[in-house]
Amino acid sequence: MRESLDGPDLLVWARGCRTDLELRRAEIDALNVFPIADADTGTNLLATMRAAVATAERAVLDAEDATSHRVAQALARGATTGARGNSGIILSQVLRGIAEAVVAGPLTGVRLQEALRRSAVLVRTGLSAPVEGTILTVLDRAAAAAAEVAEPSLEEVARAAAEGAARALSRTPTQLGVLRAAGVVDAGARGLLVLLDCLVTEVCGEAPARVRYTRGERADQGPHRRPDDGNEQAVTLPGGSGDIDHGHEGEADSDGRERRILDTRDDHDHRDRDADPHFEVMYVISGTDETAAGGLRDRLAVLGDSVVVVGDGDSTWSAHVHCRDAGAAIEAGLAVGTVTSIRIESFAVTAPHRGHHEHGTDWLATQHARGSDSARDASALCEAVASGTGNRLSRPVGRDVVSATGDGRAVGDHTAGDVLADRGVLAVVAGAAATRLFEDAGAVVLRGDRQVDTSTLLTAIRRMPHREVLVLPNGALPAQELVAVGVAARDGSRDVLLLPSASMVQGLAALAVHDRGRIAVDDAFAMSEAAATMRWGALRAARVRALTMVGMCSPGDGLGLVGQDVVVIDPDVVGAGRILLDRMLGLGGELVTLLMGADTGPELAQVLAEHVTAGFPGVEVVVYSGGQQADLVQIGVE
Repeated sequence: MRESLDGPDLLVWARGCRTDLELRRAEIDALNVFPIADADTGTNLLATMRAAVATAERAVLDAEDATSHRVAQALARGATTGARGNSGIILSQVLRGIAEAVVAGPLTGVRLQEALRRSAVLVRTGLSAPVEGTILTVLDRAAAAAAEVAEPSLEEVARAAAEGAARALSRTPTQLGVLRAAGVVDAGARGLLVLLDCLVTEVCGEAPARVRYTRGERADQGPHRRPDDGNEQAVTLPGGSGDIDHGHEGEADSDGRERRILDTRDDHDHRDRDADPHFEVMYVISGTDETAAGGLRDRLAVLGDSVVVVGDGDSTWSAHVHCRDAGAAIEAGLAVGTVTSIRIESFAVTAPHRGHHEHGTDWLATQHARGSDSARDASALCEAVASGTGNRLSRPVGRDVVSATGDGRAVGDHTAGDVLADRGVLAVVAGAAATRLFEDAGAVVLRGDRQVDTSTLLTAIRRMPHREVLVLPNGALPAQELVAVGVAARDGSRDVLLLPSASMVQGLAALAVHDRGRIAVDDAFAMSEAAATMRWGALRAARVRALTMVGMCSPGDGLGLVGQDVVVIDPDVVGAGRILLDRMLGLGGELVTLLMGADTGPELAQVLAEHVTAGFPGVEVVVYSGGQQADLVQIGVE
């Protein structure tokens, strides 16, 4: 039994939360029906806690004294910057409440009471339209139960908070109609109970006995709880068809005041389906303050719903909104500060039971073909914010080499007895020689010689045998379709991260720093940074007469592109290549990578390499055969 928790103890508790959220992820995902039934609440909570723990572990390594405040503040900062989903942002405020309560010393019973009270206030302040019967209500009840402990030892306060949360969790279907109709408790609140139970375990040395929450068998029946020991007996939670109160239920708020809670069963079941949001938009903001954050909250509330704008108590803010215009949501953030870590996910393939969401990947393809303003503007803004300047393929990474055919079928040399790595990399690659490069570096290859669509990529991801999958799209699909594929590919047994590689040379740079020894988020960050910091371009031969941003080209002209934009037109293809290299190296560079296409011979590679050597002494040139059809040469500069 512990009377207080210092910094290392809080880190142990956070690691325990991470472990238990991983164990409960599938259970929590299955409960997720509000605000969007996209079955990812458990996944989002786990990803957020992983980010929090990773940040705290780095803070402990860098600090001479790992105080409670230092560790808790790092947890809050990591959760804020790494938050996933509505539930992840709310989790960050629970950690911020703890950080603010332990400024003067370790976590005690009195400070835990203050932490829970402060967390409840922070969460409600950060939301534009709080809804009862969710994690908000359960956090309020946990704080109120903790406050009622007369002799606040840490053990008694932790137990009271957890039991208060468990009781409130079982009542959530009586307070929110969409939960009642689905026969579930609130998913985010179930995740909060995991955190509080882990605290009891850390303080008291034993875990509270809990049951597994499952869906009710009928829409008019309350959710069921199943014992963890595998017993098939099911218990109907309070709120079953015989004990629901269709009027008001009194609840004490964390400050002791009574809140009247309506059964909002009909409020959310009969929303105008045409107003359903298409996108979940999240980003991190710095360089702003409380007033500007409040203004952003109000602006996002006009654009959509499920709005949360919260801070880490220091200098970082996180924003979340469900809306139809992702570009406008990002612009709202840019108006108040510096926006980073933009994350856009489409609900088009994650809620098949809801109105227009049934269109799935076909709807995405149609929207892309029509040039959806929201998706196009959001993609452009993301590219503008995230653009950077290279890295080098310096070593092969990993084994377990597999290929995938154009229809998403994985093929390779694995036998049934092989032990597969926990994390795999899937790369979209065009050209036989480029395929060998990526395979030799340890990637699973999806051939992209012909157009790759969302369903093909999704099938290939789902056939990956790994628990964690990093995807190098290499320019195969636009951003809005990639995020939709990522959402659809995640499930209770797999994490999927799509990395920002817009070309094969960027993909090779990312793969060069891939390290299975790191945790997934760190590995993905390092690979993304390697891709984003490589300037890339391409040399092509014009096939038709066309107007470009630098003038009219004729068939046979050499075209030099930086990214996707034509910047050079020259009647001579080799001349266009020389000019393009001059432009790209004019900004500096130490290494040039040339990935040669199927329609080029060794002479072009030699001419371009000699041009770099003569004009830019000290710059190294590396030439690979790629075999791609679209580009005569792909060029990468670091």
